[in-house]
Amino acid sequence: MNIEYMIGLIPLFGQAALMTLALTGLGVLFSFIIGVLANLVYYYRIPVLTQVMKGYTELSRNTPLLAHLFFLFFGLPAIGINISGFASAVIALTFLGGSYMAEAVRGGVEAVSKSQRETADSLGLSKSQVLVYVVAPQAFRAAFAPLVANVIFLLRESSLIGAIAVPELMHIALNQISLFYRTDEVLIMLVAYYVVLIGPLSLIFHFVERRLRYGRA
Repeated sequence: MNIEYMIGLIPLFGQAALMTLALTGLGVLFSFIIGVLANLVYYYRIPVLTQVMKGYTELSRNTPLLAHLFFLFFGLPAIGINISGFASAVIALTFLGGSYMAEAVRGGVEAVSKSQRETADSLGLSKSQVLVYVVAPQAFRAAFAPLVANVIFLLRESSLIGAIAVPELMHIALNQISLFYRTDEVLIMLVAYYVVLIGPLSLIFHFVERRLRYGRA
C-alpha cells in the first residue's frame, strides 16, 4: 500500500468530488422542479399534460442513465446537435431524477387526507389556496424522506457519468488505475470520497427529517 501515492491523489480527487457535487446539485435542482411541475399538472388535472407526464415518468424510470448519456453525448451529434459532456450529464440526471422526484412529491400529496381538502373547500378556499395552505406544507413533510433518498440515489448514479469522459470521481479513479495500476489505493480513495460526500448529507437530512417529523421545523 503506497500511502504517499494516495496522499498525492487528494487534490485530484478533490477536484473530481467538486465536479460530482456540481453535476448532482444541478441534477437534483432541476429534477425537483420537474417533480413539482408534474404534480401541479396532476393536481389541476390538465388533460393532455397529465398523459405526457405519465408517459415521461414511465420512460424515465424504465430506461438506464447510461442510455440517456450515450444518446445525448454520442447520438445527438449524428443529427448535428452537439452537447458538452457536462450539459449531457446534467440533462441525463435531470431526466432520470425528475420522474423519481415527481413520484416522491406525488406520494406526499396523496398522504394529505381527502377530509382535510374537503374541509378547506367547505370554508371557501379556492383550489390554489387549498394547495398552498393545506396540501403543500403537509406534502413536503411526508415527501421529505423519499426526496432525500432520491438525492442520494442521483449522487450514486453520477458515477456512470465518467462513461462520457466527464472528470467526476469514477472517471478519475478508472484513469488512475489504467495509468498506474494502483487498484487498491485508488479504490480506497474512491470509497473514502464517496463516504465523505454521502455521509454528511445523510446525517444532515436525517436531522432535518426528525425535526420535521416532530413539528419543530
